[in-house]
Amino acid sequence: MPIATAIKDALGSQSMIRKMFEEGALLKKQYGADHVFDFSLGNPDVEPPPAFHRVFLKLAEEDRKGSHGYMPNAGYSEVREALAGKASREQGLTLDGSCIVMAVGAAGGLNVVFKAILNPGDEVIVPRPYFMEYRSYTGNHGGKLVEVDTLPDFSLDLDAITAKLSPKTAAVLINSPNNPTGRIYPEKTIARLADILRAHGEKYGRLPYLVADEPYREIAYDNAGVPPILCAYEESIVVSSYSKSLSLPGERIGYIAVSPSVQDRNDTVDALIYATRILGYVNAPALMQRIVAELTFARVDVEIYARRRAAFTRIFNEAGIPYAKPEGAFYLFCQVPPRRKTGSGGASDDRAFADHLKKHLILGVPGSGFGKSGWMRFAYCVDEKIIVSSAEAFKNAVESW
Repeated sequence: MPIATAIKDALGSQSMIRKMFEEGALLKKQYGADHVFDFSLGNPDVEPPPAFHRVFLKLAEEDRKGSHGYMPNAGYSEVREALAGKASREQGLTLDGSCIVMAVGAAGGLNVVFKAILNPGDEVIVPRPYFMEYRSYTGNHGGKLVEVDTLPDFSLDLDAITAKLSPKTAAVLINSPNNPTGRIYPEKTIARLADILRAHGEKYGRLPYLVADEPYREIAYDNAGVPPILCAYEESIVVSSYSKSLSLPGERIGYIAVSPSVQDRNDTVDALIYATRILGYVNAPALMQRIVAELTFARVDVEIYARRRAAFTRIFNEAGIPYAKPEGAFYLFCQVPPRRKTGSGGASDDRAFADHLKKHLILGVPGSGFGKSGWMRFAYCVDEKIIVSSAEAFKNAVESW
């Protein structure tokens, strides 16, 4: 029997990130891991903070009866209360546990949100470039992703967003700090976006949700603050995880925080809980829920990523590769440099440049995979020694391009 057509089509254009990661694994087997500069996958290598290991061992040794059984689909009530306190500090308003639904990572959380709010044909507006799997998350639930270009510095183009709003708009999806650009959207921009969405709601009788994907909120540089969303706009939902802030991507633990001002809040939260169950997640991992509830003030050492950012930008400056300096997250988004021989370059060259870099054992992800041709993404969640060692390879790659 044939597989589903939609899945067959998706397999033909599956994640460039995973494709590059798999190619990197083959190159490492051939040349040795120390000789391959793999910046393809945003898989944190910084270890979780020591507090995580202490809490993990404590809870594992307790082995309380029923501690590994089912709990309410939304999560343990005490965990939801603990994370409501964390979200309140970050979001600039007071939440209680009824505003929190525990999720199987941010990806699981976004799928739950879209299952709960989308009708077939509804549209979700997203600024471009964006994390490529947003398209699948939206399509999984009958929605359509509508791409909107950002400004040249990758900040939100509010006029472009306004032009794309329609009666079918169910949500605007933002990601700050952004993957792949590292851009943090300023508070004034969020406030103006909220006003635009309110005006649209008054015109069409449907207030779009503002959905914020925030797994990188706690990885910001130079004392930059990430503006709150829930206090800026009443119809807002924040999805977050501990994949980056505690370096726990494989543990699949996150949460959804709903603004207490959302219209029909009880219905919205009930829909999220129901979606969690019927999508097959049932509930977020029990042990991880109890662990993160005790770590609401913990995070990885962001200075490690700051040093890597500095090392990487020095290399790109010396090699002559233009880039957008990241304000947060752990990616360097760079422009494909002009070809040395012809002086030409352009939107179609990101895949060719990625292939060229592989000849120098460098792996990055073409920007076209994020909706932005002519750019490349490099993840610096790798050992600083690898970054430093890549300098000569980058220089040679640009000179021979």
